[in-house]
Amino acid sequence: MCSFYDRMITQSHINTEMNNIFSDRISDVPKSFIREILKVAVDEEVISFAGGLPNRDLFPLEELKQASDAVFKHVGPSALQYSSSEGSLKIRKFISARYLQKFNLEIPVEHILITSGSQQGLDLLGKTFLNEGDDIIIEEPGYLGAIQAFSIYKPNFLPITVSDDGLDIDTLNNVLNNREVKLIYSVPNFQNPSGVSYPEKNRKEISETIGHKNVLIIEDDPYGDLRYAGKPGLSFKHLVPERSILLGSFSKTVVPGFRLGWIVADEDIYEKLLIAKQASDLHTNQFAQCVIEEYLAMGNFESHVSSIKEVYGRQRDAMINSIKKYFPSNVRYTQPDGGMFLWVALPHDLSSMKLFNIAIEKKVAFVPGHPFYIGKKETNTLRLNFSNVDESTIETGIQRLGEAIGELLEQNEKSPGNNRGSAV
Repeated sequence: MCSFYDRMITQSHINTEMNNIFSDRISDVPKSFIREILKVAVDEEVISFAGGLPNRDLFPLEELKQASDAVFKHVGPSALQYSSSEGSLKIRKFISARYLQKFNLEIPVEHILITSGSQQGLDLLGKTFLNEGDDIIIEEPGYLGAIQAFSIYKPNFLPITVSDDGLDIDTLNNVLNNREVKLIYSVPNFQNPSGVSYPEKNRKEISETIGHKNVLIIEDDPYGDLRYAGKPGLSFKHLVPERSILLGSFSKTVVPGFRLGWIVADEDIYEKLLIAKQASDLHTNQFAQCVIEEYLAMGNFESHVSSIKEVYGRQRDAMINSIKKYFPSNVRYTQPDGGMFLWVALPHDLSSMKLFNIAIEKKVAFVPGHPFYIGKKETNTLRLNFSNVDESTIETGIQRLGEAIGELLEQNEKSPGNNRGSAV
């Protein structure tokens, strides 16, 4: 039987005679590895820690139904009409007021652009700033969705290690002193895939470094509201407001299917992003915006976020406790204060892709680490999602995964020369 990895390689060679028709831009961008994994994990018997999915049981279905009914009753045909490219004024006012109330950030409404999910925000930033060959700093490991979105514009990725200490400052200084970097892409709160957050000291060091450079930092913050322990760090909008662009989303706090996110940018950047937005889709889904307007007006948003945090916090604890119980002692893992993921590092000579093939046979799925790196085909790392699986199922899945790791260790002991030298 062919492994999952073998099937993906085979598929990539199909219809090669058509390649001369497609642009270089799209031909060089791979499929989303995670989306391909999810196709394998559709078996109902498979416990999946692979997708970055919110828990569907927590979607505010009744409130959204009421909001939808109110839209048809009070807004009517206008909810189905074309709308402004900037997005709903009511939603932008809500976002602005919440930044001030929750994070002490003064964000003018005129600096908020509603997007079709924060993923579109990444695409608009790529369109607006990146020429082929431009330098962009990304985290290593880094968010696969950002790597894919920016890859369309054929930049030169400069990965910098992110760890419990945050972004590596020595490497950042060296890169900025020797390269003409346009953008730094960061997820400082509960980073995807690792789950780590930049410490306050690291955030200030980064801000001091880039304050003297002609570079912008993108702060992608889809998980900032999902904190279960510890205190929030300062946003780069606090520390270097003139150098920062902020991304946010309702996908993790309300529902992902509406595809509603936003960009916060100063006026000169905002105007360019608005032009890019108009060229992309004219405006974000008007009906979905109207429903969110009504939902936010109900006043239940904060209590809903609190309920999500309570459940996800328990699920995170269940995963960490299960890992302690079932994983070999030489397997390392992060213990995030929030978000939806934790990061696992196997011993250096083990392949997480090989582990995946064993794990699928045991009906458990995860994301191997190599898609989160630039130019690596195999690593000893992997990402686990805890938000989309209940606590008892988490324990069962982690037990299966622990057994798979045990089998891989046994195989590796029988082939001592098969070292990978993979990155952690």
